[in-house]
Amino acid sequence: MARRSQGTKLHLAVLCLVVSCHAIGLSDLMERASQRSDQLPHSLVHADSHFPPMGRVMMPRPSMCHTSSLQTPKDKEQALRVSENELISLARSLLLAWNDPLLLLSSEAPTLPHPSNGDISSKIRELQDYSKSLGDGLDILVNKMGPSSQYISSIPFKGGDLGNDKTSRLINFHFLMSCFRRDSHKIDSFLKVLRCRATKMRPETC
Repeated sequence: MARRSQGTKLHLAVLCLVVSCHAIGLSDLMERASQRSDQLPHSLVHADSHFPPMGRVMMPRPSMCHTSSLQTPKDKEQALRVSENELISLARSLLLAWNDPLLLLSSEAPTLPHPSNGDISSKIRELQDYSKSLGDGLDILVNKMGPSSQYISSIPFKGGDLGNDKTSRLINFHFLMSCFRRDSHKIDSFLKVLRCRATKMRPETC
């Protein structure tokens, strides 16, 4: 009975997150949930399109991303074995860990030594707005799921600037974007698993 009650609370919470508790059809709910979780990675694709391959320039390894210390599921199969409370905690921890890096990217983008710095700056602001909107939605979600889902891992960001020379600024900017893209896909994956559980979809269709 307790398991059923928890599932019902999660179901209602996810529906409220997606449509602000307005009653619409299940197919529409699933479509809106999918669109919401897909928006951040898609925005990053457009931002990344301004950066050509770096050729022989040595890019930092993904393990150097500031969020790499957070233990997360490596793929969807692992995520499906993680509890709802842990998944929402991981998603919120990753999202909050990008508040300061996004501020840095936003402040650096207008003067970035790149011919499309105006477009890049606009896209970064869009990513900030979406991240805030998603964060507000996740706050609603955890409030409905209960205290056990409210834990957040603190992930410090030590980067104060992108460097002084043109090459360093471009490489470090691009590297931060690549780390954000990686984490946005994780957040997207975790939210899709929550959506699948809320709508009682089969795991293989998530």
